[in-house]
Amino acid sequence: MDIPRIFNITESAHRIHNPVTPEKLAVLGAALRMEPGTRVLDLGSGSGEMLCTWARDHGITGTGVDMSSLFTEQAKLRALELGVADKVRFIHGDAAGYVSDEKVGVAACVGATWIGGGVAGTIDLLKRSLDAGGIILIGEPYWRQLPPSEDVARGCLAQSISDFLLLPGLIASFGRLGCDVVEMVLADQDGWDRYEAAKWLTMRRWLEANPGDELAETVRAELTSEPVRYAAYTREYLGWGVFALMPW
Repeated sequence: MDIPRIFNITESAHRIHNPVTPEKLAVLGAALRMEPGTRVLDLGSGSGEMLCTWARDHGITGTGVDMSSLFTEQAKLRALELGVADKVRFIHGDAAGYVSDEKVGVAACVGATWIGGGVAGTIDLLKRSLDAGGIILIGEPYWRQLPPSEDVARGCLAQSISDFLLLPGLIASFGRLGCDVVEMVLADQDGWDRYEAAKWLTMRRWLEANPGDELAETVRAELTSEPVRYAAYTREYLGWGVFALMPW
């Protein structure tokens, strides 16, 4: 069980696998007003930066689940590096359907709502682990401005304009799913740059070290096309945010 290898290659140097910067991740942690000892569940936990830094800064405990064996090992190393290995644990596994044995104060899926078949299903999944009065975190894209055509939407790696909503529509949709929006932290273009542009040096270094690999041609093609595609489309049209929700 693992994610497609291309993602393990292009994001192998990332600590955060979405456009939120370390600074904004810290802002989010402070905004949630978590008490020491708060239990946090992170489905699609990546390299564990959220759980590890919040354990260090806020004294939370937590569990992360991710399908990438590489990212899970990186998360465990990060926990050791920050001295919080006794507070957080990371499981290599499928987060789809995962329910915590103990109720948690924060249940998160930051950028992997495919595990529940979309936002609605992921919220329902997270509710199953959530303690009374707890907070759900959802990380999700939205349109900064509507693409003028379906071709532009596809340039943002969406299938269609209808894949995402404008920010007011996305916020309103949480209410229709029975949740109050109680906080949000939005990525900006600098955050997108750090997420996307950091892949390019990783790809170049990987190609230099692995010229005969079966994926070398694919990685070469991405390195050639991605900087222009990103600058023309994603950077201009696509937003991303983490939304804190409390069910009714």
